[in-house]
Amino acid sequence: MNLYQRVACLSTEAVEVMYALGAEDLVVGISGYTVRPARAREEKPKISAFSSGKADRVLAVKPDLVLAYSNMQAELCRELISAGVEVHAFNQRSIAGIFRMINTVGVLIDKQAQAESLICQLQQQIDAVKTDIAPEKRRPRVYFEEWNDPLMSGIGWVSELITIAGGDDIFADLAVHFSAKDRIIADPTEVIARAPDIMIGSWCGKKFRPESVTARDQ
Repeated sequence: MNLYQRVACLSTEAVEVMYALGAEDLVVGISGYTVRPARAREEKPKISAFSSGKADRVLAVKPDLVLAYSNMQAELCRELISAGVEVHAFNQRSIAGIFRMINTVGVLIDKQAQAESLICQLQQQIDAVKTDIAPEKRRPRVYFEEWNDPLMSGIGWVSELITIAGGDDIFADLAVHFSAKDRIIADPTEVIARAPDIMIGSWCGKKFRPESVTARDQ
């Protein structure tokens, strides 16, 4: 029996997981950054940004459960809890953490079997990629840029995926840090010094602009 009937998702990954588990009918509000599935943006009201969400907008959809993410939403979570709403804040920073998040959502909304199936599918995809990587093949050095001002390298699960896909994360030493501020690249010349073969830009919360990268002094 599902005890929750109205779930507000304050992060795009929570929306994606809810839909993947076949529980989109429970979703009453989504993050404004939601991109997957695309139809969620048409079907559900956008009730929150990420770090600048407002409690009144979340409360307006009358959720009985709020799914939040990271310390960046801590104050918003506090306000929602004070208003009497049940909140579950996730903090996944690794592939294992992502799987735990999926499993927990499944338990919360009585979709355990679907969650286990999704985790199995994702693990099979990872295993298939690992199998396809020839051990003798040269591993490209990869720079993943999560933010541009200041420069910030990728979170832990990004570094893991780079490795799984056959590359080497040039800032793997920073990826182990929990907090984003600890992944700031203080000296931009360090990117050049680490000699990446590939750069992947995925700025968290705004469109990546290749021209701004090519225009850099360093």
